[in-house]
Amino acid sequence: MNYKFWQKKKDATKKKKTKTREWVDAIVFAVVAATIIRVFFIEAYTIPSGSMERSLLIGDFLFVSKVNYGARIPMTPVAFPFAHHTMPLTISTKAYWDGVQWKYRRLPGLSDIKRNDVVVFNFPEGDTVAVEKQDASYYDLVRMSGREQVRNTYTIIDRPVDKRENYIKRCIGISGDVVSMSAGVVSINGKPEPIKSTGMMPYRIEFKTMDFNYSALDEYKLDLGSSPAIAANTYIVNASPEIVAKLKTLDFVKSVVMNPDPVGEEAGGIFPHDPKRPWNRDNFGPIKIPAKGWTVKIDSNTMPLYYRAIRTYEGNKVEQKGGVWYINDKVATSYTFKMNYYWMMGDNRHNSADSRYWGFVPEDHVVGKALFIWMSFDSEGSFLHKIRWSRLFRGIH
Repeated sequence: MNYKFWQKKKDATKKKKTKTREWVDAIVFAVVAATIIRVFFIEAYTIPSGSMERSLLIGDFLFVSKVNYGARIPMTPVAFPFAHHTMPLTISTKAYWDGVQWKYRRLPGLSDIKRNDVVVFNFPEGDTVAVEKQDASYYDLVRMSGREQVRNTYTIIDRPVDKRENYIKRCIGISGDVVSMSAGVVSINGKPEPIKSTGMMPYRIEFKTMDFNYSALDEYKLDLGSSPAIAANTYIVNASPEIVAKLKTLDFVKSVVMNPDPVGEEAGGIFPHDPKRPWNRDNFGPIKIPAKGWTVKIDSNTMPLYYRAIRTYEGNKVEQKGGVWYINDKVATSYTFKMNYYWMMGDNRHNSADSRYWGFVPEDHVVGKALFIWMSFDSEGSFLHKIRWSRLFRGIH
């Protein structure tokens, strides 16, 4: 006796999927699978600017691990697949719905962020954006032109943490470190940390004579034609310590020395934008990087450094009334941080918008660790030379 007779009837009435339905199912599965991989495991990025040269070049395509530091649970879960913050072919149409916002959570990772890691993170000052001028920080625009003029000139929008622009820099200091810079050399906790061999700084190069074959400099990509002489046979060039060591061996080169901005030469736009701190990109600090559980004294000296972290990144109401600071409507003489923070800088030190300009990177902005280069294109190359074959599958250090 067939005691499963009802299954035959069920199978007989089952309709076969159409080709269209099969394609739809396959596409949906592929989108879901790819989204899970991008969010929790690994994601591809490209290098659009020269801020990390010569460690990373424009045209490098990277894989970034979400596993190393622990995958961040999406904070804005309702979003268009494979789009970051803006729909393709538009400059302002949101690719997400911010009606649902989840608090910051992160899965366990393989390690903590270490000094000198190359890290991808969301731009800390990207919470507010001038739509028609997205290549500039909204806060820089306000400092230059005033809030009212900026808001009357541009369309201003807000973005959640995980939908802010992605940046890639090197972690110079971790939470709890004291970072400073003097004559272009970074110090961490009082110990000098010379720039990596692939990092870039301006150098003053003096030639014994200009009567030499300029093609001898081609491999170093030193464009003397666009760098006017500052003295007889003397130029300022952007180079790495590795290149400088080779230049010094050339018989027509007299000397090569670093040429940082001098102390006291104030440069606008340097964090913490405090008139009492006349710092520049090569001379600043010391600054203590906040750590979770660290308590800072609240006063006129510390607040320029930590005001944005306390108010914007940690979500507190911060006010000053009659010289007294209030946090969440209570008199505050100290504050204990809830998150870890980091100090990020580009290897191309004079061509990088980094922590020297906008300060700390909160842990909830961290996206992942750069692992390796899977493809690299040279826009100036020709035919097969457009691909930088030597850079393929190179690890990032």
